[in-house]
Amino acid sequence: MASSSLRIHVVGGGIVGLACALRLQDEGHRVTIVARDALEDTTSAVAAAVWFPYLAEPRERVLAWASATRRTLMRLGADPASAIVERELVELSVREVTGDPWWGGAVERVERLQPDEVPAEFAGGLRVRVPVVASLPHLVWLRARFMGRGGAWEQRALDRRGLDALLAASDVVVHCAGLGAAALEGDPEVVPVRGQVVRVANPGVERCTVADEGPYGIAYVVPRGDDVILGGTADEGESDRTPDPDVTERILRAAAALEPWLARPDVLDVRVGLRPVRSRVRLERDERGVVHCYGHGGSGYTLSWGCADEVAALLATTAR
Repeated sequence: MASSSLRIHVVGGGIVGLACALRLQDEGHRVTIVARDALEDTTSAVAAAVWFPYLAEPRERVLAWASATRRTLMRLGADPASAIVERELVELSVREVTGDPWWGGAVERVERLQPDEVPAEFAGGLRVRVPVVASLPHLVWLRARFMGRGGAWEQRALDRRGLDALLAASDVVVHCAGLGAAALEGDPEVVPVRGQVVRVANPGVERCTVADEGPYGIAYVVPRGDDVILGGTADEGESDRTPDPDVTERILRAAAALEPWLARPDVLDVRVGLRPVRSRVRLERDERGVVHCYGHGGSGYTLSWGCADEVAALLATTAR
């Protein structure tokens, strides 16, 4: 518990903003979240939400954040209401796999697939157990926890002057606006990387499968509970959130090739999210007193709690 309670505004109501807000409540602070979008309209709600570092740098910091987040997700998953489950994940590669992946230190065990376990289109693969999150139910659960602890939620858009006004009315502003940082901070490094996904009913899939390259391009199958998220795309600089029917068909063909259960899926919906990608995650306190925590790329769920821990530690050591 913090020795003194701060008035904190967290800008952004996606997974990173919610994790930071809850972690700061753990320290005894009074927290208000200011969110432009409803939960269901956030990129976090569209995400497949499987623990897997993707499009986030620098690797040494990502490794530490991902390790801490995995532990927290596993702990939270003890509550069935959290919508977190642990599943086997297989990563397929077009090249022979000869060692552990760079993120291997963040998990308990990584196994190499045997040759007879690798589809003919690939040269190798890895197996690991990871937490998987049903994104929107989990976000709703987190917000309920936040509000139940006395947190406040304001849904409104901010501009740069609005961010300054929040700082004047707070002890600290924690900036977790994701892609919105491009406008709020005038940060030219933040770029959208468009991701289209297809959500289908789960006919019995239990294993996650991911392949960043190969005959299907970027392809992943992420079973969560009653649904499965199929992907995907990584279109840098593209911000159109209208689903492309041709991409949907490609995603469905790839999913059927990777997972026989999905030969005739029941499509529930098709959505597009814009990942907030940056050359490196920005996690620092600036000269105004704003703590920035954005640029997590495709790793919001993978890095959220580790970054929230660092935000809390930063405030503890640089109190105003």
